[in-house]
Amino acid sequence: ELKFGVEGRAALLAGVETLAKAVATTLGPKGRNVLIESAYGSPKITIDGVTVARAISLKDKFENLGARLIQDVASKTNETAGDGTTTATVLAKSIFSETVKNVAAGCNPMDLRRGTQAAVEAVVEFLQKNKRDITTSEEIAQVATISANGDTHIGKLIANAMEKVGKEGVITVKEGKTMEDELDITEGMRFDRGY
Repeated sequence: ELKFGVEGRAALLAGVETLAKAVATTLGPKGRNVLIESAYGSPKITIDGVTVARAISLKDKFENLGARLIQDVASKTNETAGDGTTTATVLAKSIFSETVKNVAAGCNPMDLRRGTQAAVEAVVEFLQKNKRDITTSEEIAQVATISANGDTHIGKLIANAMEKVGKEGVITVKEGKTMEDELDITEGMRFDRGY
């Protein structure tokens, strides 16, 4: 089965909007939890945008293609930055939605793509010029607390880990078998490839 033109774009847009609506509920400090059904065991409660995005699979295969486009955005953002997946999802949905409207109005899709790429480059340049490096343990704890959905204990634990391993160090988070949060420092090197 194939869909073209308006029909194809509408199906993709429906999937994009469905996924983005579910993920957007987790946005910001007032974001809400999402309950995800699990095929095995208890349902999962999360406020993590990428976790919500990955859990969504739509019945309509064309709508699901649209949802998968946005899942890729969330996953790549998570791999690159480790945070901001909900914001990236909302932005991607808006860009896609406006692109569909403009194509329907007769705009050339390639011109829209070039314009979007130019806008991204301008935003990245602006952010690079206006960024503020954080240097103190307190600043690191503040940022980590925000990423941990307001959990100051986790924020302080991350700041402590950053202090110990340094700016270029690797921090790996694993689910533990106890009720306590632990910080375990391992000396050595880490390779992303190999056995």
